[in-house]
Amino acid sequence: MANSTEPSSLLSHLYRADGSATFSQNGYTVIGAVNGPIEVQRRDELPEEAAVDVIVRPAAGVGGTRERHLESILQSTLRQIILIQNFPRTLIQITLQVTSTPENDTAGSKLVQASSNLAILPTLLQTAVLTLLSASMPLSMTLTSVLLALSTNGPHRNIVPNPSLTQFQSADSVHVLAFTSHGELLVAESEGKFTLEDWDEVYETGKTLFYNEQDAINDDAMQGVGLDEKKGDMMMFVKSILEQKVKNDLHWKD
Repeated sequence: MANSTEPSSLLSHLYRADGSATFSQNGYTVIGAVNGPIEVQRRDELPEEAAVDVIVRPAAGVGGTRERHLESILQSTLRQIILIQNFPRTLIQITLQVTSTPENDTAGSKLVQASSNLAILPTLLQTAVLTLLSASMPLSMTLTSVLLALSTNGPHRNIVPNPSLTQFQSADSVHVLAFTSHGELLVAESEGKFTLEDWDEVYETGKTLFYNEQDAINDDAMQGVGLDEKKGDMMMFVKSILEQKVKNDLHWKD
């Protein structure tokens, strides 16, 4: 069985949407669909740009305050990467359906879902980006995100990228960082107890992960050799998914 922390994805599998993607990582699976640009209601119309609407649906039950909070983070983030000025007085609607959560004891899974909004946020962000790419939506940049768990023991700090459910529950604080393809920090969400020095170290860890990925991409382009898939190497993962999509779209030329 594949490691649940390893990412997997499927693009353009929903035929009634302009773009779609299913993305799985850290035990979470999310299906995304985007429609747009489409007609927008008069009250939501923006004269110089497109309105962006994000809907998050939980795996069971009806969405509540938790989903509304996640929607606000996703909406403000996606508005910064979509070229919304290209589509004034229209709507771009993104729907994200959570289909599975980490397999563990029921009480533990419910505890994570009730106490934190951050465990699923990287999966939602990555699904949304892949969905927009599937729809060939014009973007100014892409982004990759990571979940980091921080545990402190006196002066020692232990930072775990993409923690397991047990590591997540035992952490002093958890953090979600998202970096753009230009290397800029776009999303920084944190929960728990931590100091400014702790956060600085979390940021440096996330930044190091991103730049390691960028170095790997540059090395691959220069040397023309294949790279082994690395845990957390999301930039390379997104690149490989898009390469496969382009290949499938152009198969008729062969």
